[in-house]
Amino acid sequence: MEKKMGSNNIDESSKIYPRNKEEESKKRSLSSRKLGRFLKEQRGRLYIMRRCVVMLLCWHD
Repeated sequence: MEKKMGSNNIDESSKIYPRNKEEESKKRSLSSRKLGRFLKEQRGRLYIMRRCVVMLLCWHD
C-alpha cells in the first residue's frame, strides 16, 4: 500500500511553523539581519558606482 502525502498534517506543520513566540521572533531577527546586511552591501556598491561615474564625467585630458 502507498502512503499518501499529507496524511499526517500535524507532524508536518510542526516542522514548518515555529512552536512559540520565542522561535518566531528569533526567525524574524535572523531574516532582518540578512536584509540589513544586503542593504548595507547595496549601499556600498551604489556609492562606488556613483564615485566612478563622477570621476569619469569630471575627468579632463
